[in-house]
Amino acid sequence: MRIITLRTLHGPNVFASWPVLRMTLDLEDLAETSSAEVPGFVDRLLALLPGLGEHHCSRGKPGGFVERLREGTYWGHIIEHVALELSGPAGIGVTYGKTVYAGAPGLYDVVVEFENEAAMRLLLEAAFELVTAVLEGGPFDVDAKVREAARVAEETALGPSTRAVVKAAEKRGIPWSRLNDESLLVFGYGKHRRFVQATTCSTTSFVAVEIAGDKQLTKELLARAGVPAPRGIVVRTAGEAARALGELRAPVVVKPLDGNQGKGVSLNLSTEAQVREAFEIARAHRPRVLVEEMVSGRNYRVLVVNGRVVAASERLPAHVVGDGQRTVAELIALENENPLRADGHNGVLTKIVVDDVVRACLAKRGRSLDEVPARGERFFLRESVNLSTGGIARDVTDEIHPDTARLCERAARAIDLDICGIDLVAEDIAEPLGRGAIIELNAAPGIRMHEHPSEGKPRDVGGAIVEMLYPPGAPSRIPILSITGTNGKTTTTRMVGHILGATGATVGMTTTEGIYVGGRCIEAGDTTGAGSARAILFDPTVDVAVLETARGGIVRRGLGYDWSDVAIMTNLSPDHLGQDGIESVDDLLWIKMVVAERVREGGTLVLNAEDPLLAAVPQHRRMTKLSRAIVFFALDPSNPVLRAHVAQGGTGYTLKNGSIVELKGTRERHIVGAAEIPATFAGAALFQVQNAMGAIAACRAQGVPVDAIQSALRTFDACGKNRGRMNLYQLDDNYVLVDYGHNPGAFQATCALAAQWEGRRLTAIVSLPGDRSNALLEACACEIAKGGFHRILAKDDADRRGRAPGELPALVQRVAAEVRPEQACEVIPDEHEAIEHALATAEPGEIIVLFTEEAPAMEEMLTRMGAVAVNAVPELRSGTRLRARRREDALLAV
Repeated sequence: MRIITLRTLHGPNVFASWPVLRMTLDLEDLAETSSAEVPGFVDRLLALLPGLGEHHCSRGKPGGFVERLREGTYWGHIIEHVALELSGPAGIGVTYGKTVYAGAPGLYDVVVEFENEAAMRLLLEAAFELVTAVLEGGPFDVDAKVREAARVAEETALGPSTRAVVKAAEKRGIPWSRLNDESLLVFGYGKHRRFVQATTCSTTSFVAVEIAGDKQLTKELLARAGVPAPRGIVVRTAGEAARALGELRAPVVVKPLDGNQGKGVSLNLSTEAQVREAFEIARAHRPRVLVEEMVSGRNYRVLVVNGRVVAASERLPAHVVGDGQRTVAELIALENENPLRADGHNGVLTKIVVDDVVRACLAKRGRSLDEVPARGERFFLRESVNLSTGGIARDVTDEIHPDTARLCERAARAIDLDICGIDLVAEDIAEPLGRGAIIELNAAPGIRMHEHPSEGKPRDVGGAIVEMLYPPGAPSRIPILSITGTNGKTTTTRMVGHILGATGATVGMTTTEGIYVGGRCIEAGDTTGAGSARAILFDPTVDVAVLETARGGIVRRGLGYDWSDVAIMTNLSPDHLGQDGIESVDDLLWIKMVVAERVREGGTLVLNAEDPLLAAVPQHRRMTKLSRAIVFFALDPSNPVLRAHVAQGGTGYTLKNGSIVELKGTRERHIVGAAEIPATFAGAALFQVQNAMGAIAACRAQGVPVDAIQSALRTFDACGKNRGRMNLYQLDDNYVLVDYGHNPGAFQATCALAAQWEGRRLTAIVSLPGDRSNALLEACACEIAKGGFHRILAKDDADRRGRAPGELPALVQRVAAEVRPEQACEVIPDEHEAIEHALATAEPGEIIVLFTEEAPAMEEMLTRMGAVAVNAVPELRSGTRLRARRREDALLAV
């Protein structure tokens, strides 16, 4: 048994609508062996993990999984349950798991959800190791692995401030994702993108952060703004610190000039010896040290967000309360058992740590860790009040005096800091400041004291930060249009992108040919997966995203977005059979339904009414949760699905008298003549007309005016706007039609188009994708053989996808001989040689149909030979006229 891959699917996927890990296993020699057939396995497993006895599994009751184990279940299923069981004691408990056949004997996908990706990945691998160890009768240290996962979870978990902001964003439906193992997040899509790291954002001024980091400079700027702040002197040596004591009014505070979280701070110092000792403590944190006058009073933290006070807390230093029996050290240990306290920032409160600062504070007061405080005595351990050093907070937001609130807002404006934590000392925050002062301004302030005060009302500070980034009513998303299906995805995507781009929007588009922003290719290649979609949604210049969403990307990584506004399903026909466990068109539908079910509430799903599988999608069990608009399109205006839908008040699109029309009830509206769209070859390519109808439906759902659609589609030519898809070139008096046909439906449609050109010899240069099943490849070859070609030249693709050289050309030749023995079929493995041979032996006026996955290279070759791109179609047979037919006909009637 071995692990083949372990992948993260962050977006909605074929298994769940939430993030999952997918481990693909090869059971190898264990493929035919169940748990019941390995003596002692079940008992050894339960001895290691007795909690498995509570798992329900499919039996729906505690102990159900153990029943399955004893009856005999398989190893992927066992690993799934072990991973879920381990997640609980590691502190990242999850409950969803699934194990499914992965498309070949002995291959299985083990799927588990996660809250913490790094820790759950470790546990899924540990589950594999544990089951392997139990099978082999070897040891496995469960506790050590759980501790390791808990440590990883703690190290990689979002901090409390970041979690508060994320929670507020989720409440508003704002999309977000994590960019690293720290606290750097991105909120929103496209032009509404914002960065958030803890409590600093894209809007936070770098200069303001730098100013706040220099405590002396901050005080100088506060003084300029008329805000009271204590005097201070920056020093670099203990001697300078001692001299500063003589220049300032005692007592003084000594702290790092650019420190944070109360680290290295010593308060209430009156002697030179105290100052020198405090200097050394501060210098251990930063080279420059600030000596400043100490202001007497109570310590408060006031939070200003976007120019207004949103929360205020009174802070108390770390302390314990005596019981008359325990020592201070014992009381600290007892307090640290408080479930609200955790290491660092992982809890509502931070555990109290005894360090040099604590010892110095106690020594200054003549106290020690070994003494026993009286019952009820509040025994302070530090002078600094930060939560990060064990302090606690009491909410006083409703108590702050209006004058003090305005002063705090003025202080934040003085350095232009949009999220500002203000350290304030006053006798009582409910009274005017009086002899109090603002001590510090802090960038990236912690907010857990406000979200989770030890006493008082919690404040939604995360919500205030999110509201600053996205005021009420402000969008965080851009429109997302997602296109899937078997054939026509790329063309439809390009049509949608072209129409939307013509309206002035900056379109981000993903296709099988590359990623495009504003009409420029930023990355070439097959970019129809989740990563490419995220690249578009991450781009702050993008107004609207148009995403070709292919099967492979959905299977491997899920979707790259959470919800779309519009989805188009072009058609479904046999393709990719034999890949990724796909055995039928129904399997393909199950995968592509992910696109349909992730259309948002109130969004639009555009469907091909002439495809029986797609016509039934609105009634699919995965489509019942949300209310969406359904739009159908069909070439045939008498299509019963289309007619019934329109009769019930729905919207549809069809072809009437050569025009694409919009149907709503009894109303019809002309959109554009099919022949006006250059890519349809004067309306002859009905599959391109279908693609145009899908694109029109999507754009109309987005509110694009009809005249904008008309003008855009009239400039959508095949070679210029749809590279690699039905591109026609003229070379002398011959024509070369270049297309990326690679499945039976695509071959059938292209052959039907080529057959319309009158009195011309037709040659097909064809290759087949090697990663499909033999049955599907034979069906492709059969369509070519029946396509009406005078001769066929069979070739290899540059990437044979696991096939032997010449294997697939030989298959084409064999099938052609069986279907049409009289048809010439020659094998020329090299694509360039096949083209050169076809052109060298072409008759005048011959049309050569080249099926290729290397369209750009073929275009360059043809251009070098003198070919020019054309939109004009060779003469059609006399009497030919355009009229709607069923999708599978997709040709002109004679």
